[in-house]
Amino acid sequence: MSLRVAVAAPFIQNGTTRLEEGEFVVALSLDRNWFSPDQAKRLIDVATQDGLLEHDGNDLVATFETSEVTIPEEFVPDDDMLTERSAFERVLDQLVAAGVEKHEAVGAVNALQNELGITIEAAAVVYARREGLEVDDIAPVARATITDTEAEES
Repeated sequence: MSLRVAVAAPFIQNGTTRLEEGEFVVALSLDRNWFSPDQAKRLIDVATQDGLLEHDGNDLVATFETSEVTIPEEFVPDDDMLTERSAFERVLDQLVAAGVEKHEAVGAVNALQNELGITIEAAAVVYARREGLEVDDIAPVARATITDTEAEES
């Protein structure tokens, strides 16, 4: 959830859902002093992978309602949000954002993984879809984990 807050901050600050990449970097590095410029660029990569940002020419476009995000006054993003997250972590974040308790989601995904004999990523996608979430952007990544696992077993 903190990734969503960090991504939303520059858009909220500027009252828009579209910013030039340089404006986004300046907002996070100079205005808020949360990241170095290189880290802010890395955040763009992670947020794009997670589907929170899209590139439109030189602009970045938020793919979610930034106006619905609240930035707590004491909020400071963690450096760990700059690391690439697994498909499981990305689905879990979406489930939690949709109101599913984290421990409930993890337990259900683990049970589904054992029941179906599939990877944790694939089980997370199946569970999310059963909960009515759109995870089409993550499904191919989960599918690849099944293919990779099958290839290793051959």
